[in-house]
Amino acid sequence: MKSRQIESGTPPRRPTRFLRVIVTVTALAHVPFAIGMAEGWRLVGLPPRSALFLALAMALAGVVLLWGRTKAMMSGERQPSWRTLLVDVPYFVHWCACLLCIVPSVAYVVIAPIACLALGAPVSLSARFFLGAYAVGLALCTYGAVLRRYWFVVRRLDVTIDDLPPSFNGYTIAHLSDLHIGNFTPLSWAMRWAHATNAAAADMVAITGDMVTSGTAFHQDIAEFAGSLRAKDGIFVAMGNHDYFGEGEPLITMLENKGVRVLRNAGLCIERGDHAIYLAAVDDTWTKRANLEHALLARPSGMTTVLLAHDPVIFPHAAMCEVDLVLSGHTHGGQIAMPFLARHVSMSRLAHSYHLGVYHRGRSTLHVHPGLGTTGPPIRLGAAPAIVFVTLRAPPK
Repeated sequence: MKSRQIESGTPPRRPTRFLRVIVTVTALAHVPFAIGMAEGWRLVGLPPRSALFLALAMALAGVVLLWGRTKAMMSGERQPSWRTLLVDVPYFVHWCACLLCIVPSVAYVVIAPIACLALGAPVSLSARFFLGAYAVGLALCTYGAVLRRYWFVVRRLDVTIDDLPPSFNGYTIAHLSDLHIGNFTPLSWAMRWAHATNAAAADMVAITGDMVTSGTAFHQDIAEFAGSLRAKDGIFVAMGNHDYFGEGEPLITMLENKGVRVLRNAGLCIERGDHAIYLAAVDDTWTKRANLEHALLARPSGMTTVLLAHDPVIFPHAAMCEVDLVLSGHTHGGQIAMPFLARHVSMSRLAHSYHLGVYHRGRSTLHVHPGLGTTGPPIRLGAAPAIVFVTLRAPPK
């Protein structure tokens, strides 16, 4: 979304063109679904005409329901948990399964006739292929929406920093990002993240934005989660674009009332004995609040610097400013990626130069967090939610 978001009491409206594209894609994705379901109903004994009519009705319902379910997902308003579990999640499982069917269905329509001609057989297409493709997609998306979103992983990352003060060799930062606490990611899930984070007794906790999806209804839940975190040097937050999809100021106030430090184009020194490092954070780039120069204004010359920045797009600029480590999020690792190859094959790689994991530029290192919650369809495949413990290391002697 390219336009600047305006801070107000209601979530920002999405472009009409975007909705038209989504509706068009959804309609096309339901074509192989309708073909497959017609075959499925026929296989269970319905007459062909009735099977086709029922399949078309199901496909039409899948398209018509898109608006209401998308509106509920993006509104940011609380709704009963039963509606999320029994209506919204199943719908988006189905929707994602239909989308996953597009590529194999198109490939089948193109390749199958060529194969038939090459073998000298009559050209024909089997409706059972489309039924099977949807069934596989449904199984994968059910796993991605129900299990993979819920199970998070704990990862540990060592980052070597030149001229790291001796007192900070082994200093550990618990990096959390893109919580998106709301109807699809409830507070109970977040408290599991807090328990795992606190158990590691990190020196610092850094949350790099997008704590909310939209609106203000879940601000109190976010503050309760952040306030439950524990670390020797405290909890620090950088704001993300979704944190301003509504009113950001109430959330900031609630966090600070819980003892959480929200850094907005600001920084401070973290001390260990006679040594110190500089921790800074920039505000949101999408709403054009970010000001890296201002965030680094109080940095002592030559001091090791860690920067919290929700959007990794700022990394080249940070590297020019000799920031040693940038912690970012924003991309979610695409949410859907090739298992074990998420760094190379994912949805986020289509839109972001820095989309997942560790990057280097000169003396600077960037870590792009895969996120913990979700936006858009509540599904993860191949891009597991994670808590990442980043440990600062001096170069080996």
